[in-house]
Amino acid sequence: MALCPCGSGASFPDCCRPYLRGEAAAPTAEALMRSRYTAFVRGDAGYLMRTWHPRTCPATLDVEETDWRGLEVLATESGGAADTTGTVTFVAHYATGVISTGTMREKSSFVREDGRWLYVGAIDE
Repeated sequence: MALCPCGSGASFPDCCRPYLRGEAAAPTAEALMRSRYTAFVRGDAGYLMRTWHPRTCPATLDVEETDWRGLEVLATESGGAADTTGTVTFVAHYATGVISTGTMREKSSFVREDGRWLYVGAIDE
C-alpha cells in the first residue's frame, strides 16, 4: 500500500484519507497541516477550503499544477488535542517543470473551533 504523501510513514488509508473524506477530524494542528499538504498533492481544493478558517479563507482557490515532492515538519507549538491554538513550521519541497525546483517554508497558525482544527494563515517570522 502506498505511503501517505504527508511524510508520516503511515499508509494513505491509515493517515490522511479519513480526514480528506470527512470521515474523521484531524486531532491536532500538525495532523491538519499534514492533511492539507496531502490535499495540495492530490489537488483537493474542496478539503483545503473546508479546513480554512472562514475569517481568512479566500473566496476561491486554484490548486496549482505543482509537483509536491515532500514535507518536513520543523516545529510545532501547542496544537495538541487539548489546545485551542497552535502553530506548525514546515518546509514543503516542489517542482514546477522539468528543471525548476524549490522549497516553501511557512509557520502556519491554527485554531480549534467546535472541536475542529482550522488553518488561519501564515505567520511572518
